[in-house]
Amino acid sequence: MTSMPQDLKPADFISEAAPGVEKLDVAAINRKDRRQLYATRQKIYPRLARGRFRTVKWAVMAITLSIYYALPWLRWDRGPNLPDQAVLLDFANGRLFLFFLEIWPQELYYITGILVISALSLFLVTAAAGRVWCGYTCPQTVWTDLMLAVERFWQGDRNARIRLDKEPWSATKIFKKVMTHLSWLAIGLATGGALVFYFRDAPTLAAELVTGTAPAIAYLFLGIFTFTTYLLGGIAREQVCIYMCPWPRIQGAMVDRHTLLVSYRPERGEPRGPLRKGQGWEGRGDCIDCKACVAVCPMGIDIRDGAQFECIQCALCIDACNEIMDKIGRPRGLISYDTVAKQEAKAKGVVHEPLKLVRPRTILYSGLIALVAVVMALGLVSRTTLEVNVLHDRGVLFVPLSDGGVRNGYTVKVLNKQHVPVDVVLSIDGLQGAAMRIVGHDAGDGALSIPADNLREVRVLVTVPPEHLGQLTPPSTRFDFVVKDVATGTEMRRDAIFQSASGRS
Repeated sequence: MTSMPQDLKPADFISEAAPGVEKLDVAAINRKDRRQLYATRQKIYPRLARGRFRTVKWAVMAITLSIYYALPWLRWDRGPNLPDQAVLLDFANGRLFLFFLEIWPQELYYITGILVISALSLFLVTAAAGRVWCGYTCPQTVWTDLMLAVERFWQGDRNARIRLDKEPWSATKIFKKVMTHLSWLAIGLATGGALVFYFRDAPTLAAELVTGTAPAIAYLFLGIFTFTTYLLGGIAREQVCIYMCPWPRIQGAMVDRHTLLVSYRPERGEPRGPLRKGQGWEGRGDCIDCKACVAVCPMGIDIRDGAQFECIQCALCIDACNEIMDKIGRPRGLISYDTVAKQEAKAKGVVHEPLKLVRPRTILYSGLIALVAVVMALGLVSRTTLEVNVLHDRGVLFVPLSDGGVRNGYTVKVLNKQHVPVDVVLSIDGLQGAAMRIVGHDAGDGALSIPADNLREVRVLVTVPPEHLGQLTPPSTRFDFVVKDVATGTEMRRDAIFQSASGRS
């Protein structure tokens, strides 16, 4: 039999359906259980930390935000009739511009390579130092830090914010709260505005947004990005890292005994307790239970409880603890970056346990990163400036002619990735005696001009006369379309199939 929770009373389960009869109310039990299971969020009021790691976080926030906001305005000269924005996701024209690199839809494997390298780099960093990415460079962390700085500006540090929330509503409280949320919305608007600038020329779109002439889709996404930044960075904060982000659950597979983690050293800190005036250090640890480490933690955890998946390895607790150690005259490092292996070694009396950053998993991640990078580099080096794509007619595979010959139709697409027009000659190879004709091209010599940074599509008819049908191998014969660059002599070939009887190859 299941025992009744201690905080529940029999009166909580009395049903009013049958007067005078005590009856178990299952709905009431479920409601009570839900109240126990889903705890109300306890708002976290992180205190401003001061120290080396807090300075690093300020620097990282300034650098990453500067790059994010300034990058769409950086110019890159690509020549006439081409966008001069250094980073532009030009979905309207099906191209991505990344400084000197121009990626077409056919080359999205480069984006795949970048994403693979990014994921492997995250694995490598996690294996070396835990969730240090989350603590310093994750966009959620960066914008949360910015929102917290704004909140401190209007409402004060930790104690002042706690007092303000407990006070009754007044003109001062309303002013501080309203200004905080308006500032958060302004940050969200700047964030969303910067993001939409990556998808269209930034100066042009900025002028259109101000004058009200921008496309409706730009205003829609500007509103979405503004709201999500305000919600995730200003309101949700640590809940995104704890409940929404999957990485805390995944990163456990990347860490091991040699991973550097923010750690409390119990062998030095315990037994903990308040430090009274005149009290010596004999028989006690260095931890005075001041909870300064808890007060600065943006996740609201106590690092002294050991490794926790909520910890984002921001190391602000190290700064807070070191500040206290300086005040009470004890050595720094009660909380510091440490490994499980080193802590276990110290427990056994081994003082100098080496830090092992080079180990099988870090070698594996580094090797995979290098391999993908080499493959991408080789792809860039061997990248062609002309690409050819051939599509056989699907509706009618072949057409018998009145003279006994057979004709096939094709759509040939030639892509010029250069920033200047290119003259090419289109021909066929591998069909003896066959004739090729470009529809709408009167010259008949296969000469084509491909505009700069553009695609030209032509309709091509290939005919095999009756006297050469014997060379074919029904139902289909393979041959090549050849595109030759007149200026360089470079040839691009694409194989095709000539259908001469019923059936498909």
